[in-house]
Amino acid sequence: MKSAPRAALASLAAMSVCTCLTPAMAQADTSGGAQALSSAQAPPSAPAASIALAGGTEYGAPAVLAESPVVSELSMPAAAAAGKPPRLLLRIDEAGVATVYAQVTVVSVSTRRPLIILKLGWVHTGRALTVSWPRGTALRAGSYQVRVGAHDHHGAELLHGTGDVYEATLKISTPAKRPPTATSPPVPAATPPPAGVPTPAQTVADGAVFPVNGPHNFGGPENRFGAPRDGYLHQGQDVLTAEGTPVLAPLAGTILTTSYQAGGAGYYAVEQTGIGFDFMFAHCQAESLAVTTGQPVAAGTQLCRAGQTGDATAPHLDFEIWVGGWQAPGGYPIDPLAYLEAWEHPDAAG
Repeated sequence: MKSAPRAALASLAAMSVCTCLTPAMAQADTSGGAQALSSAQAPPSAPAASIALAGGTEYGAPAVLAESPVVSELSMPAAAAAGKPPRLLLRIDEAGVATVYAQVTVVSVSTRRPLIILKLGWVHTGRALTVSWPRGTALRAGSYQVRVGAHDHHGAELLHGTGDVYEATLKISTPAKRPPTATSPPVPAATPPPAGVPTPAQTVADGAVFPVNGPHNFGGPENRFGAPRDGYLHQGQDVLTAEGTPVLAPLAGTILTTSYQAGGAGYYAVEQTGIGFDFMFAHCQAESLAVTTGQPVAAGTQLCRAGQTGDATAPHLDFEIWVGGWQAPGGYPIDPLAYLEAWEHPDAAG
């Protein structure tokens, strides 16, 4: 926390102070590259008479001759983990002035180059403001100076030249890695298919093909059928693969529906087959669906491309097999892993 009493302003010309910003006013340049600060770093003088800048007082304070903005409060952690910078708590005061124009610059100590510039616009004086960085703002491990500048509508500046820079030091560290576990948790065995439905070997004999046409794997326990999810259990088997890998129809059938679910399956397609199975293909790449409702498809027909739409955090296909109809009364999902393994190695299926 720093403060700069107004009475001692003249003797503190070289001290560092801070400014305020609000997320709604912030604009960020997070390119991470060198960006020289222009000679016009201080934003243009106050535009528009619609902003109540001149005259008047705030909080009942008597009007006095404006001098320059001062930071009366600054609170910021001195250290943080790599990623989004920590929040700032700031307050700017200037008697007789309702708003000041503020800007925050994050400078790398090692290169002396500005990495982030937040142009805050006109912010209210006399108020403690919490600064939240715009989405996507991130810092790598290293040392940084968070410099704040401001000017009022008379042109009196907080940041001017090199002597009146208000700043705080921020140390960013790389999060400690978790020690590797001695053994990986076991992957549950595939659940046998229920009685009365085609076996994996029977589907291979019918010409079934693997639904992902490219390098892939089945992940770990969290990718399995029945794995815990937020409020429900996983109803399919994840097939992890690269973004854009073709997703194919395992058997001949008809496309029952195609749609999009923002908080779940993302872009998806459902195929109805002639052997009592419905197949569901979730998290397709955006704009990659190549089939439409009611369209007949042969085994091996490309349906979409693997992606990470919806609630997915990595590219993959969430493949589901339903007996009795997808999402239909009496319908239910079964573990697809035995079928996927049989389709992956058809010569070994017996």
